[in-house]
Amino acid sequence: MEYLKIEGEFPKLANCAVTMGKFDGIHRGHRKLVEKIKERKALGEQAVLFAIDASSNMILTSAERASLLEKLGVDVLVECQLDDRIRHMKAENFIKEILMGDLGASYVVVGEDNRFGFERKGTPKLLEEFGSKYGFQVEILSKEMDGRRKISSTFIREELKKGNMEKVSSLMGADYFVEGQVVHGRGMGHKVLLPTTNLVPPKSKILPPNGVYVTSSYFGEKVYHGITNIGYKPTVGESFVGVETYLFDCEEDLYGENCRVDFKKFLRPERKFSSLEALKARLLADAEDGRAYFNEGDHN
Repeated sequence: MEYLKIEGEFPKLANCAVTMGKFDGIHRGHRKLVEKIKERKALGEQAVLFAIDASSNMILTSAERASLLEKLGVDVLVECQLDDRIRHMKAENFIKEILMGDLGASYVVVGEDNRFGFERKGTPKLLEEFGSKYGFQVEILSKEMDGRRKISSTFIREELKKGNMEKVSSLMGADYFVEGQVVHGRGMGHKVLLPTTNLVPPKSKILPPNGVYVTSSYFGEKVYHGITNIGYKPTVGESFVGVETYLFDCEEDLYGENCRVDFKKFLRPERKFSSLEALKARLLADAEDGRAYFNEGDHN
């Protein structure tokens, strides 16, 4: 996948199937849009996703989003800062200058509530009018629903804040995850508690509540089940929020490896224990709960 981070001039593309939006969570509705642009590859068109770069309060970081979209089959990710030029560009000019001019759109697909351009005056109807006039095809998709509620990034954020990881997975069409490089911790896990891997997520990323979760960790093609603590580790005392994972049945040295941690289920809130021995006993009990989760049947 070609990953283009736009800070000035746009690239000149041609014959592209384009979808556009914030795409900060890549939920089931977003996945439908991606499938539509992928279908156009059979017609010789490039699958192009135009995303506004959200700098904070992100369900997925820019790097995580790019990694996921590449796996989903997007050919070109155009990531654009919401600068003054884009923020104040009239919707009609956005269609002519960027969609038609820079991105060379021959097909555009958006959700029914998509808005773009200055004061969000750009609508799917406006896209259809321009498509009819200038000869590019437009397709409008209805919103994906969860019961009677529309699936949205706002909905996902609400469930993330509750630690309701099963609902988050359902809305996203995949597990919520944190991705990064395994870094050195204090080494207390290996010496005193349980051996763990440590990731430090960026401050811009939304995390579920501090606590212990059932997780699966991916290192390339290798996957290990385990339990993960999000938080400050109050018994030990940390000054930053970390993502610390105990991997079941793993004795490898994984420092420096790239890792993706998928969150399956919330087990308990983070708490301070009276001693390291009490903490270790609780972690061993958490690990048994985690193993039981994966032994229950369809979980992977």
